[in-house]
Amino acid sequence: MSFKLFAPFFVAVALILGGCATKMAFHKDTETVTSTTKPIFLMTATLKNSYRPSYQPKVILLSVEKEGASQRSEHITFTMDDKAKNEPDSPELGNSYFFRLELEKGNYLLRGLTGFSGVFPVRGNFFLPLHAEMKSAVPGIFYLGRVNATVRERIGNEFRAGFPIPLIDQAVTGFSGGTFDIEITDQFETDVPEFRARFPALREVVIQKAVLAPFDRAKAQQLWEAQ
Repeated sequence: MSFKLFAPFFVAVALILGGCATKMAFHKDTETVTSTTKPIFLMTATLKNSYRPSYQPKVILLSVEKEGASQRSEHITFTMDDKAKNEPDSPELGNSYFFRLELEKGNYLLRGLTGFSGVFPVRGNFFLPLHAEMKSAVPGIFYLGRVNATVRERIGNEFRAGFPIPLIDQAVTGFSGGTFDIEITDQFETDVPEFRARFPALREVVIQKAVLAPFDRAKAQQLWEAQ
């Protein structure tokens, strides 16, 4: 396995440093939804680390790419804002996020989530693969589902939760010796009220279901091994 697997992580860092990461919808309370608003996709995620409980994962970026992407502008990296985060940072609750993805019309691949855990001098990085297909076709607000992901000790050649290097940081945080158990579910009835409470623009609008397909672990493993 080469370092290509973690290309989304390096791209993410470059985008942050270059100021090119994309802000999510409704990062300002003054934003509204109109008939001309681009399609917006809502998703929640909760990440935990049961392998190294002292190092709960924190998301910094979500990566999406347009089908057949050949230009930099078709690789979209959404950065977290304060409104997205619910970070109790506890082994029991992990850390949770509220994503709002505004996308032009087209077919997309939701690549995954990039983040870290720990503070200097020990800080590990992870990439949570999703590789989920999604389509942006008509204006509206659409709910993609909830991602639940937990780091556990990997067995055999299971895909890693993070880079094997730097050796100490990645080992201590559990990302080199761990893998993610990932589940995508429909939690519309509980997630949508949370979105409405957090984002005033969503309180009076219709939110439709467009739940992602279940996580395909075999596909994620195959892509990891192919790199």
